[in-house]
Amino acid sequence: MNWTTASDLKAQLRRLWERGELLRPLVTGEPRFPLRLTLKGPGSTELAEQFESVRAWIAELVAVAQWRVLWREVNHRVLGSQRLPQSIWVDTRDDALGLIGKRREAERFAELLVLTRARQPALLEWVGKRPLQAIELAPQWPRLLAVVDWLAAHPRPGIYLRQVDIPGVHSKFIEAHRGILAELFDLALPAGAIAADRSGVGQFAARYGFLDKPSRIRFRVLDARLSLLPGPDLPDVTLDAASFVRLEVPVRRLFITENETNFLAFPPAADALVVFGAGYGWDVLAKAEWPTRCAIHYWGDIDTHGFAILDQLRGRFPRVVSFLMDRPTLMAHEALWGEEADQVMHNLPRLTAAEAVLFNELRDNRIRQNLRLEQERVGFDWLTAALMRCLE
Repeated sequence: MNWTTASDLKAQLRRLWERGELLRPLVTGEPRFPLRLTLKGPGSTELAEQFESVRAWIAELVAVAQWRVLWREVNHRVLGSQRLPQSIWVDTRDDALGLIGKRREAERFAELLVLTRARQPALLEWVGKRPLQAIELAPQWPRLLAVVDWLAAHPRPGIYLRQVDIPGVHSKFIEAHRGILAELFDLALPAGAIAADRSGVGQFAARYGFLDKPSRIRFRVLDARLSLLPGPDLPDVTLDAASFVRLEVPVRRLFITENETNFLAFPPAADALVVFGAGYGWDVLAKAEWPTRCAIHYWGDIDTHGFAILDQLRGRFPRVVSFLMDRPTLMAHEALWGEEADQVMHNLPRLTAAEAVLFNELRDNRIRQNLRLEQERVGFDWLTAALMRCLE
């Protein structure tokens, strides 16, 4: 028996609730009620063969007071004239909410709607699109509106989030709700208050004009004769981006490695320093002018991503030279080969001919499937010998 039951009809209403369709009209003003629900009943044969079941089915539908049953007359050849449910209608939103037990949630939504209309009507669009999410946020909604109010009054404030002074709102609340606040800010703020080229939670501060913690770069001077700071001869130094850009160190070579252990153990080298790399992010390094006067050597993993990072780095520093990312290094460490989980498949136009050949062999799995040699697996003696050749 596949007739629509009372439970099926309530399930239809629950699906409408979950899609926001019972609450959204409160924002848009679109008429939604009376609402017709989908009803499938018995056919002529079932009516004759399962008459008692049909009567029980009808009784179940009629017993629910919150919906209205429309009937149709059936002239059955055996049973004569019979009256069967033709359709089920829910006349009001309150009836629909009562059927699925959502009246309290709807009340919270209505309260939130009144508050939003009064404080930030531009946010009604968001509330209408995400009514259930709005209900979940109802306890925090007044504070979220307070943050939107504050930024609307202080666009691009140029301060840290910690310095935002809103009664009842602390900076951790703002940080914890950056995703939601970003969506609300985009609706409530004028275009000039939003840096459209910055996106995502990670660039929240820059997008809306807050100060962000400074980017930092970590490096070691590899020549003990180049005194940078009092203390160890080869110090491990971390500087903010602005200080790194203004750095004045008479070096002729700059090595970049992606592995911290390799960075810490990198051998001494005359007139050189080593930078702990930043993967695909080169903004800090690219802002400094002095590295352009150096010979730059990049040491990454021998895999497709290693070459992709090298290719990107050359977009900022065209003369960068790869270090220990060659076929002899790969083949000498066959016993230490690993596997790259997710390969880069697009072409890399800034590779040299030899690098491109090896990259294509890795990408096309000609040597071994998903082959990878991590830089920290390269032997220290091999590194030392390669460095001596590089410095000759």
